[in-house]
Amino acid sequence: MAASDDPHADQPILTAGADPADADVAVVLVHGRGATARGMLGFADEFGKDRIHYVAPQAQRGTWYPNSFMAPVESNQPHYESALARVDRAVAQARETTGLPSERIVLTGFSQGACLLSSYVATHPTRYGGLVLLSGGFVGEEGTDFRFDGSLDGTPVMLGVSDDDPHIPLSRAEETVEELERMGAEVRFDVYEGSEHRVFPEEVEYARDLLGSLLSE
Repeated sequence: MAASDDPHADQPILTAGADPADADVAVVLVHGRGATARGMLGFADEFGKDRIHYVAPQAQRGTWYPNSFMAPVESNQPHYESALARVDRAVAQARETTGLPSERIVLTGFSQGACLLSSYVATHPTRYGGLVLLSGGFVGEEGTDFRFDGSLDGTPVMLGVSDDDPHIPLSRAEETVEELERMGAEVRFDVYEGSEHRVFPEEVEYARDLLGSLLSE
């Protein structure tokens, strides 16, 4: 496949935390628009490094797809399909290097990364260790019928978003939560007052507690 058809294929996948052989949990971290994989690994310092292996894919030029996540999917190709493939490669790398099953792999993304991960998990359903969506929702234009096949089989999910986020409409976050619940996820949905588009302390606390519960099993 030509590089122009798979623009993220040659981008690095960075790692940090515990050595894969010593890890009891793996976390895949997906950055937002204009950000970096290295920045997400820095964010992971909030969670600790003992027995946790972190995997963070990098988007070409820091952007997974060029237009809004609410634009027609075709307008974001081939970047969007390439982004999904890169996330899939990162998940596979986490699984292969640590030997851990999907039930011990947690997926975490912010903004564009959260949008990408919500769609990835819906189209690659299984029982994950957890899904933490920091201001995001399914990728697709308004009016899309978000209904996916398969089960998430009790996967713990958190989706947090501002009630007036300038980038993520609350209605799309609600649609995303509804479908993830229908697919069998155990969803916590937090709506924060104010118009800021950022990571909230409650989300960090949820992720920290989720990882702690997995490490205590």
